[in-house]
Amino acid sequence: MARQLVTNRLLLRSWRIEDAEAALDVYGSAEVTRWLSPIMETVPDIVAMRLLLRQWIAEDVRAIPPVGRWCIQRREDDRVIGGASLLPLPPGNQDLEVGWHVHPELWEQSYTGEAMFALVRWAFEHEVDELFAVVRPDNVQAAETVRDNGMEWAGKTDKYFGQTVELYRLRPADLDRLAPRADLPPGYGA
Repeated sequence: MARQLVTNRLLLRSWRIEDAEAALDVYGSAEVTRWLSPIMETVPDIVAMRLLLRQWIAEDVRAIPPVGRWCIQRREDDRVIGGASLLPLPPGNQDLEVGWHVHPELWEQSYTGEAMFALVRWAFEHEVDELFAVVRPDNVQAAETVRDNGMEWAGKTDKYFGQTVELYRLRPADLDRLAPRADLPPGYGA
């Protein structure tokens, strides 16, 4: 089961069925799920969201740390604002991906980076020596988040999910915030 993680502004905790309405605000948004397809489509309604949460909760109970899914809750008002995960990547389930999904109205508030940093610290405390982020080539905001958290661009790949994506990698030494930023991928910010 995913351990509760606390940051300055966020509480990352296990999902609960009663989170369904707030989760639907995130995963029912095409703005969010367009970056998750083909793995996850837009959740159509509250019934489907409850079913998905039940699945995530059951998977989380069986997961061996640091693998898991977290609900992202804002500490100041207890609002559920998104979700985050550390999950094995197909094929082979050998590479571990850090992922996050926050309500679109909050994208500019740096919650994603804060959640991501908490998860990578958690993973490295569990002797993970390398994490990955898989980012769609046109998802500039996600690329900026991973780079701001020390991830290095590792190139393009079609290894995951049957589509070409940008791959970013993070190792424990990369968390040194004083280290220079990695090179930008070709065409970034153009």
